[in-house]
Parts: sequence; C-alpha cells; structure tokens
Amino acid sequence: MRGVHGVEGRPEQCGGTVRRNVSSSGGDLAEIDRVGCLVLLAGAQVGRIAFTARALPAVHPVAFVLDGEEIVFRTAAGSTLAAAVRHAVVGFQVDHIDLDARTGWTVLGIGEAYEILAPERLAELATVLPSPWVAGRDGHVISIPLQILNGRRLLPVTEAVHGPLSASA
Repeated sequence: MRGVHGVEGRPEQCGGTVRRNVSSSGGDLAEIDRVGCLVLLAGAQVGRIAFTARALPAVHPVAFVLDGEEIVFRTAAGSTLAAAVRHAVVGFQVDHIDLDARTGWTVLGIGEAYEILAPERLAELATVLPSPWVAGRDGHVISIPLQILNGRRLLPVTEAVHGPLSASA
C-alpha cells in the first residue's frame, strides 16, 4: 500500500490563503493546498464521482479509499459507472459542511480513471477497500489518479478576520 506521501496532520489544520472579502453576514473562503486536500481525502469515507453517461452528466456516491494520490473504489460488473469511467476524465468530490456553524470544506479532484487489473495491487487493496454497501458491487476496482486537486474551506467570520485555524479548533 502506498501511503499519503508524507501527509500528516488533522483535517482541521488544513488552512489556506484567504482569497475573498469578509462580510458582516458570513465567513470567508480559503484555498486548501494539495497536501491539505490529501489529508481531508484520507479522512473521508464516501465521495461523489462525476462522469458522463450517454452524453449527460451523472454523479454517484461511492465508498472509497485514498491510495497514495489515487482515489480507489469498487463498482459492479456491467454497471453504468464501470463502463462510463474506464479511461475517461472524471471528477471526484468530497465535502463536510456544518450547517449550524456555517463552515466546512470541499475538495475536488480530476483525473483519468482506469480499472486496476494487476493481481498484486488488487490483493493489497483488498485489505483496505471498504466493503460494498450494496451486494454485488465489487466486480471492478477503479482508480482515479488525482492529476488536478484543489479545495476550499469556508471560515467563520472570526477566523476570516483574525487568521487561519488553530490546531485546537
């Protein structure tokens, strides 16, 4: 298994540079760097894959694992998702929103998906991939190398004005 390439830290420590104006009615947005995005992805369990099916946009939730800098998930043999994503450029999005605090983060990765066929890698991944939530959804193992990765964090008003998140937040 490949680790997250030296990524250490907790999700709440992934700050960024504030790029928007602060208003009295809300917080501000901060960009999250690549390492921060990887930390957030590593701590998540479910994301959404955006792809094209029959020339129309489609989005499906998937349980996944971050393997190095690749998103890996299972899908059913013969499924629309399995057929649509092989060698296609897809998007993968994960977020966490706190509606009461009006804060949160979102991470979007883009890459060309491929099916993992190497028996050695499949054996490695079998120990870390989440179990399918729906019976029969383990026919293919798909990977998305994160060629483009960016994220944003919605900061509360006080943090937007006074600086980045602290480790104790």
